[in-house]
Amino acid sequence: MAVGWRRALVVGLLTLSSPVWAAKKVDLDYHVRLLPQSDQAEVRLTLAQGSAVRSLDFDLGDGSHYSDFKADGQWQLTPGTQTRGVWHPAADKASLTYRVRISHGRKSGSFDTRMTPTWALLRGDDLVPAAKLDQQDGIELVSRLEFELPNGWKSVETAWPRIGKNKFRIDNVSRLFDRPTGWMLAGHLGSRRTRLGETEVTVASPQGQGMRRMDVLTLLTFVWPQVQAVFPRHPTKLLIVGASDPMWRGSLAAHESIYLNSRLPLVSENGSSALVRELAQLFGRINDGQRSDWISEGFAEYYAIELVRRAGGMSDERYQSLQGRLAKDGQAVTTLRGEQINPAQISKAVVLLQELDREIRLKTRNKRSLDDVLRAAMRLESVDTKEFVQLSESVIGDSSRVLDTELIQ
Repeated sequence: MAVGWRRALVVGLLTLSSPVWAAKKVDLDYHVRLLPQSDQAEVRLTLAQGSAVRSLDFDLGDGSHYSDFKADGQWQLTPGTQTRGVWHPAADKASLTYRVRISHGRKSGSFDTRMTPTWALLRGDDLVPAAKLDQQDGIELVSRLEFELPNGWKSVETAWPRIGKNKFRIDNVSRLFDRPTGWMLAGHLGSRRTRLGETEVTVASPQGQGMRRMDVLTLLTFVWPQVQAVFPRHPTKLLIVGASDPMWRGSLAAHESIYLNSRLPLVSENGSSALVRELAQLFGRINDGQRSDWISEGFAEYYAIELVRRAGGMSDERYQSLQGRLAKDGQAVTTLRGEQINPAQISKAVVLLQELDREIRLKTRNKRSLDDVLRAAMRLESVDTKEFVQLSESVIGDSSRVLDTELIQ
């Protein structure tokens, strides 16, 4: 009898401690209509229940890329050097519509993003700018993105999971406001796909842009086991997009996606790889603060070399030659601190990290390495120079001679 009474009490307590409600799901749909004739996209945000959101406060930058705002509810635009737009949705189904210019040019005459009559290469971060979300308690927004393509345009690629022909699910667990970030490509495209480990990889470019899609997949396949060994987290989907001049002749990682100019060599004459560097940036996701940009930039360049070397793509002689070049490039550098660092500082940072790796391996009898410092840094929301030194010394189990330098003071 006593046993039955205790069991009933436990069941009752478990019932009381269980949540009696679940978050109410409200749809947030993004509709993007691409308009190549005006170099714009018409973006419409639709909330199935406007009362679920008190306000969305958008950061519109200098405001020059956005126009023609129309809103159900209240819309307030505050112009200035940092233009802001605040939307208070109407109570029922509510939409905010605006236009955004796609092509972003540089002083050099090249483009960061571009729209032509047959294709568009853009960033979702520009389509839907960052915003502060103030929503009702107990609400979960379920976000989807759908593209309306111009006549004749065949397809669209994003790094988000595809749930229809031109439709994607947007779900970012690290943010309250789910918006479609990352590189995107639409139009007359050529693409190649493969699965590497847990990741679906797509390499896409507009037709006729000279993108070596199979070369990119081959290099990724070659280094992927080393990537998996170093980085503990892997995206479920990875998109690599590229185009030729007049697109900017560089490379840049964004949300689960990488832009790579199709004229860039996959492995440069100096031995490093822009593609692998962006891969290291993407997988590492290290946020540095307090004038410590050398940490993320140094790690990315270090692993651009190291992953290729570990995969067997670099001989010892070539590695020694590369180390000599890095030392020469960074010999005049006196400090690594700064919000943004130059190529000579990056070279110096790589040399410092190589020396730190050797110190860790020597002092731990090869049981630990710089990989352990990287993984520890990845677990932090952000890392500065002081924290980096502490992480490194905790891995070593002793003070670091290499990091006792004025370079990072």
